[in-house]
Amino acid sequence: MTKPLGLVLASALTLVFISLAPLLQPAWLLSCLLILFSLVLFLIRDTRYVSLSIITLAALYGLGWLSMFVFTCTLGIVVIGELAFRLARGEPASYLYHLVAAIGVSFAVMLYLGYSAPLVVVMGVVVAVLLRAVLRGRDDALMIEALGVAMTMFLFEEINFEVDLAILAVAAIIAFGFGYTSYRFRVADISGLFSGAMIGIILIVFADVRWFLIMLTFFIIGAGATRYRYGDKEMLGVAQEHGGVRGYFNVFANGLVATAAAILYGVTGHAAFVALFMGSVASAAADTTASEIGVTGKTPYLITTLQPVPRGTNGGVTLRGEVAAVIASAIVAVTAWLMGVADPWMVVVTVIAGFIGTNVDSLVGATLENSGRIGNSGTNLAATFVGGVSGMVLYLLG
Repeated sequence: MTKPLGLVLASALTLVFISLAPLLQPAWLLSCLLILFSLVLFLIRDTRYVSLSIITLAALYGLGWLSMFVFTCTLGIVVIGELAFRLARGEPASYLYHLVAAIGVSFAVMLYLGYSAPLVVVMGVVVAVLLRAVLRGRDDALMIEALGVAMTMFLFEEINFEVDLAILAVAAIIAFGFGYTSYRFRVADISGLFSGAMIGIILIVFADVRWFLIMLTFFIIGAGATRYRYGDKEMLGVAQEHGGVRGYFNVFANGLVATAAAILYGVTGHAAFVALFMGSVASAAADTTASEIGVTGKTPYLITTLQPVPRGTNGGVTLRGEVAAVIASAIVAVTAWLMGVADPWMVVVTVIAGFIGTNVDSLVGATLENSGRIGNSGTNLAATFVGGVSGMVLYLLG
């Protein structure tokens, strides 16, 4: 673990070179100087990984793979954010310090360079804090964080999606407010808070708040289904671990396809991506409900052989679970229709897509997951992908 004194030195070096970036050109010259100074940090045992992180970013900038904006922002977010994180004590205060410091330095860089890209900044900051939560305890966490933030900012800079700062601020408040509430009520852990916030911001910015509310509908359905007869499921040994608290794996497995759909819709405006979004969310809701409620029903049957199997077996299906899946899909579909996101045909398509998705989950669970080739999150991702694509194809054929 890097001591604050070493990080103070690294932070001072970071601020100096951020200031020099627009003045010292070409890029390779500043890169070489920063690498030389960073080697001094490398000689100090407690700042080696900080040094390697800075050297990596400097090399990418010197090679022309990162713009000046992405390079300087990433440098500030990672190093200054880490210093703030170490100065705070306890969770979630340390993450709040990291978040505030990273936002402050990155917006300062944006103003200093005269470059307006608030969405790029916010995505970089959220990814930084998320990776800090996921990688806590690893010596190489800063290096991975630096690369993750740089890649994220590079991607969103390339997308070049313009968003009003007020809308972005409202999106961040709503998404983080929901994430923190989930964390406080032990529905999500700290990684689930930040991963959920990231997805929420993207949904609101690239689509609108209604898409976020539809995703929230799934979240409420899933949380309710998880809590349903939880004591009985614990006695049977089939209850969700950690009291049903969701982490980043579960959030991304169920929300990654929907997030991609929102970005594609924001860039193209094509209705097919609304159907992709609806199908993936319905599949996530249907699968979670079928698993959590179906396990309380009668003997499940393996979807590939129709032979009875113990409760909790991957790929086991019950009539109660299948009915619950259809109801969950219908709730998502009708909610979208009431909000004006889905037309009547898309409502039908969404219910069908949700049913397809949950049974694909069972099929993948009975084959690939039971054989140990993929985990539960991989199974969920496959189900939401197939459900989403099914919804999109059916909508286009209608």
